[in-house]
Amino acid sequence: MASLRAGRAALRPRLPGTSAGRPAALRLLLLLGAVLKPQESLAQPLTTPGSLESEGQRVQKYEANIQLCWLDYKSYMDSLEKDWCDWGMISRPYSLLRDCLERNADEFGLGFPNPWAERVIFQTHQMHFANCSLLQSTLFDPPEDVLLAMIIAPICLIPFLVTLVVWRSKDREAQG
Repeated sequence: MASLRAGRAALRPRLPGTSAGRPAALRLLLLLGAVLKPQESLAQPLTTPGSLESEGQRVQKYEANIQLCWLDYKSYMDSLEKDWCDWGMISRPYSLLRDCLERNADEFGLGFPNPWAERVIFQTHQMHFANCSLLQSTLFDPPEDVLLAMIIAPICLIPFLVTLVVWRSKDREAQG
C-alpha cells in the first residue's frame, strides 16, 4: 500500500515552492499581474492540440462576429443623448456587448477574455467613457448666515427647553 502511494506521488508533478508556500509559477503570475500596465494582457486564446491549423480561420470568423457585436453596441450608444457616464443608461448595452463577446468566444472555442475581445472593450472605453470621471463633486460649507443660524438655533433652544421642563415639574408638584 505504501509503495503504491509512493508511486502515485512520484507521477504527480510538483511545482517548486516559495517561502510564502505558493508555487513559484503562481507567484510569477501574481508578479506579472502587478507589473503589467492596464493596456497589456495576460489573456490568451484557448488552444487545443489539434486546433492550430484551423485557428486562423476561427479567429477570422470570431473577429467578424465580434465586429457585429461592436456595431450593434455602437449604434445603440450613438442613439443615446451623450449621457454615457450614467451607469443606469449604459449598463444594459455594455452587458449585452460583453455577453455577445463571451458567447462568440465560447462558440469558436477561444476562451474569454481574449485579446480580440479586450481590444473591443478598450475601444469602447476610449470612445465612450474617456470623459467620465470617478471624482465626486466636492462638498462645500453652507454660507455663513445659514451656518450661523444652524449653530445658534439649538443653543438658544436648550435654555428654553430646560425652563419648560422645570416649570412643568414644579406645576405637577403643586397639584399633587
